[in-house]
Amino acid sequence: MNKLFFLLIPLLLSGFIHLWNPVGYPDVFFDEGIYMRRAVNLLDTGNPQEGNVYDHPYFGQIAIASILAITNYSDMKPSTDPDSLQSLYMIPRIFIGLLAVLDTFLIYKIVQIRYGVNPAFLSASLFAVLPFTWIFKRILLDSILVPLVLGAILLAIYSTKTKQKTLLIICSGCLLGLAVFTKIPAFTMIFVVAWIVYTDRKKFSDVLLLLIPFLLIPLIWPANAIMLDQFDLWQKGVLWQTQRTNSILDIFGFFAVIDPIMFALGLSGIFLAALRRDKFLLLWFIPFVLFLSGVGYKQYFHWMIIIPVLCIASGILIESIRKFDVIKKNFVYVGIVSMVLVFGFISTTLLIVNDISNNQFQALSYVLENYDDSITILTSPVYSWILYDIFERENTPKDYSTILFYPPTTEKTVIMVDDHYRIDLTRGIQLQNALDRSTIIQTFEGTITGFNDKIYPYTNMQANKEATNIEIRESIRGS
Repeated sequence: MNKLFFLLIPLLLSGFIHLWNPVGYPDVFFDEGIYMRRAVNLLDTGNPQEGNVYDHPYFGQIAIASILAITNYSDMKPSTDPDSLQSLYMIPRIFIGLLAVLDTFLIYKIVQIRYGVNPAFLSASLFAVLPFTWIFKRILLDSILVPLVLGAILLAIYSTKTKQKTLLIICSGCLLGLAVFTKIPAFTMIFVVAWIVYTDRKKFSDVLLLLIPFLLIPLIWPANAIMLDQFDLWQKGVLWQTQRTNSILDIFGFFAVIDPIMFALGLSGIFLAALRRDKFLLLWFIPFVLFLSGVGYKQYFHWMIIIPVLCIASGILIESIRKFDVIKKNFVYVGIVSMVLVFGFISTTLLIVNDISNNQFQALSYVLENYDDSITILTSPVYSWILYDIFERENTPKDYSTILFYPPTTEKTVIMVDDHYRIDLTRGIQLQNALDRSTIIQTFEGTITGFNDKIYPYTNMQANKEATNIEIRESIRGS
């Protein structure tokens, strides 16, 4: 009964945090629109490859498209009302939220087997309630690959507890292969999974069983490029992904501001793991950090895969303080744990109850109701797939950056200028010129501007800038 109670509490907390107000908080991010567009394209064409851009493998859009197909998403007939438009993101956001609840369960089971019930409860509860785990509500490839990685780790651990090892090892390799088929950096998780498998019987044949599906499944991506006679484009796309620049200190600094509790507890837990030579945590954390530090992945969500291990390290750290004389009394320890969890829960709740994406759909509604298909609409992928695929506005490019290569073909152009557009102005003079030649017609101010993002937990609003002021601008060719 106690074990069931310890499992249900983090699951209920995670369900509330990740399924409450799924579209209202967080805002709808640029990349979410890209993955929705690719999923809808897969439903329409049956081809997971969109155009000639090779930035990520296919399992992300396959997973999202599968959920859309199961729920008869194509039968939805939204109106131009903001609430109706918001519903277009509801099903995929709920799916991603359910994956976060699954993550919570997998974290609990992994830690329960390796470290015991108490650390499992702490690790899963921290993952459920700490503010920055709201990021697992977003429709991102990382949100999809994390449960695959956790599942691979759990199956590898189970394989060490049974005589029927072969099937579990192969299934673990399949899940890890699917994780890499979602996003390449997941390959760094092979170190911890292979270590678990090898240390059980010290047999390289077990590791080979793991590696076969791990290597074969992601090869579908370049194989498909070869079939489409686009292998040179695949090579360019993969190389481009490795040419980003950013310092690991920038990422750690961002984490420290957004969620100082997770940052402090997590890194302290990793330090404790190093002192204890806990290879399980170190092989999970270090290879990934070294790889992404080398390739310079600069977006905070690129690092989502280490959030579970930070929560696990935090849970083990908190459990270890029971050894101190001053905390040996049970009521003192329970009081400390309760304070951390209650503080995290309240902090996260203060964030997720806000509908900060509302102005995004108000702006989209305005464009749909005031401009027809004779006008080019330049906007981010957050809106472009809805305009093009749902409302069949043919003069809507995939995103505004297309004007870097091709000028608009219509006499009149409308630009939806959000924070992402302003950030991208440095990508090319055409974006700035389009802005300079346009006139502001309407502005939709986001509720996010009413929060002080220097005060915790509203520091998390720094990662929700797409929902700040959105300008609707018009320009006429030659003016």
